[in-house]
Amino acid sequence: MVVRDSDRLKTGEGSRLLLRTREGSTIKLGAHASFRLGGAEQREGNVFAATMQVLEGAFRFTTDALSRYRGRRDITIQVANVTAGIRGTDLWGKSAPNREIVCLIEGRIEVAPQNEAPITMDQPLQFYVRENGRSQPVSLVAPEQLKLWAAETEIEAGRGAMRRGGRWAVTLVTAETQAAVLDFYDRVREAGYAASILPVKEGEKTVYALRLANLATRAEAEALALSLKGRMGLDEPRVSR
Repeated sequence: MVVRDSDRLKTGEGSRLLLRTREGSTIKLGAHASFRLGGAEQREGNVFAATMQVLEGAFRFTTDALSRYRGRRDITIQVANVTAGIRGTDLWGKSAPNREIVCLIEGRIEVAPQNEAPITMDQPLQFYVRENGRSQPVSLVAPEQLKLWAAETEIEAGRGAMRRGGRWAVTLVTAETQAAVLDFYDRVREAGYAASILPVKEGEKTVYALRLANLATRAEAEALALSLKGRMGLDEPRVSR
């Protein structure tokens, strides 16, 4: 779906979310994240500008090196009380209670903690931490630790990924009336799943199906169906195309 200015995005337990900006960058969010996009616009001089707020959770911002975009970027990411100014780069960060992390993977950023002098980071694997309102010295992260951090925001294969153009679906429950599936619909949506109710022909009659669509492959659909079996009152989720 299209994300608009001031939309707030939230992820649930075990989830991941991938966003693409109009000029080719990507934002990845991990579980229990809260994110807001604001002020995204194309300015004079072919400058793409945006402000992103990471209110909670892990994120990764990456500029696509293969993108055809030939303009400049003026992007600011706010991680709780820390602001990072970006000029085309790759970074990972996380906002947690009393702790903010910003890790530079590639490029150059300027980190501006609240009420403190800005800090320039221009060496790969440098990372900044602010704990309990106090900045810690910038250090280098071990590659093993960076892998663990990056895994928090990566969409893993075989975990039920939904993508644009996906042709597989999981039918969670069917009933003869729409009202009969509304309780399931509310529970599934509250848990963070993009379910919809559709009328489906079964022989001579029409039934209502609660369905999760846009699964990328059969394997993704089967993995999602298995993970939901027995949860939220769902007995036998079914995979279809």
